[in-house]
Amino acid sequence: MAEDKKPEWFDEEKSDNFTSIVRAGVNTGDNGLKLEKKGRFQKKSGSLPDLNVLEEGILNGSRSVLARAITLIESNAEQHFRHAQELLHMLLPQSGRSLRVGITGVPGAGKSTFIESFGTYLCDLGLKVAVLAVDPSSSISGGSILGDKTRMEQLSRNPRAFIRPSPSAGKLGGVHRKTRETMLLCEAAGFDVILVETVGVGQSEVIVRDMVDFFMLLTLTGAGDELQGMKKGIMELADAVIVNKADGSNKKLAEKTKAEYNRILHFLQPATKGWQTKAYTCSSVLNEGIPEIWKVIRTFEDTAKAADVFEERRRLQTKQWIHSMILDQLQFSFFYHPAIKPLLPKIENEVIAGNRTVTAAVEELFNIYSK
Repeated sequence: MAEDKKPEWFDEEKSDNFTSIVRAGVNTGDNGLKLEKKGRFQKKSGSLPDLNVLEEGILNGSRSVLARAITLIESNAEQHFRHAQELLHMLLPQSGRSLRVGITGVPGAGKSTFIESFGTYLCDLGLKVAVLAVDPSSSISGGSILGDKTRMEQLSRNPRAFIRPSPSAGKLGGVHRKTRETMLLCEAAGFDVILVETVGVGQSEVIVRDMVDFFMLLTLTGAGDELQGMKKGIMELADAVIVNKADGSNKKLAEKTKAEYNRILHFLQPATKGWQTKAYTCSSVLNEGIPEIWKVIRTFEDTAKAADVFEERRRLQTKQWIHSMILDQLQFSFFYHPAIKPLLPKIENEVIAGNRTVTAAVEELFNIYSK
């Protein structure tokens, strides 16, 4: 073995304070061993879950089985899609009995805090509550934090509640593309109220209106400032506007904001026929105003059912669901078409290089797809 050496910056006068050495490495050669280049990792396809077991567990109210069923519904795998549709067909007769409430609001309005307070109140009344919370997905990595269940710590421990966070997965509208199917599973599991929390208010968040019975808009004090960043369309779709965080020194300002919203709503066309949208105040921290909001929702339900607006809205929502599914299926069919999938990258590069116009590229792809 070669003699150990000291680094070139070694100070011999301070040798007692120096312990580092440079030791020659050992040349072992390859010993005839060669590293094999591993292929791309592929997840093994597991066996499909038993639909009868899932159906029985959901109808018995098992939250763990419900969670597994929702995972099956949200899967993008083709074999899971067919399996999930069979499960939905089996559970369809048991759905449609829940009250669906959509909740959206500006960032920082306290949606999660409100839902925890509101959901806990409903559970205390003896109702079963399902919360479908949608988190935004990163446009770069595609990931989501899914922190809603962590923020709703008290409600998540309630045996009468079920919280399911899901990523938006690039779907506009503030909801997951399988939110409707997930609602059907929750209804079959016996939940009385389903709360759908969207990503946040925006021009496209109105899609949730087409899947709920009662649409609620959460906002903060200072109506004038809020309306600058809020589209008129979202105001026209709301069945109630809730001014949150009406507590402490902010309570007087919240009442003023409520009055300003009521003046604005007076000039807008109601979102539901026979129902006048109004603004209300609440404090999610102090649980003030929560019972009044539930009373408003129940009054809305009775009024809409008496005027046959409730069932008519659900029929229109089913029609909209059909159109949405057609678009999803067409998109899936196009991008996974055996002739389009290998050709698309080549045509994309040609367009990027400036050798072909976008219109001509799309026309060629659709001509190939339609053959």
